[in-house]
Amino acid sequence: MTILIDDPRWPAHGRLWSHLISDSDLAELHEFAERNDIPRRGFDRDHYDVPAEAHERLVAAGAKPVDGHTLVRALIASGLRVTARERRHGA
Repeated sequence: MTILIDDPRWPAHGRLWSHLISDSDLAELHEFAERNDIPRRGFDRDHYDVPAEAHERLVAAGAKPVDGHTLVRALIASGLRVTARERRHGA
């Protein structure tokens, strides 16, 4: 089980954001987030949105830095991915 984080390159609310995922287990992801003071409100169905200033700290805590394509492929392979269609239809 691995926690992955992509580069902070997603703009929103006047800052850049990264995505934090687990490659296998949402419980593992929630535990990692809680241990590292990432608020639950940052969880978006299959990942946490985390601000750029948290990136280095999360890597130091054990999150593996990967590019965005690798992160999405890992999320799909895990079976945890929530598709855009599922998001639109509330699934």
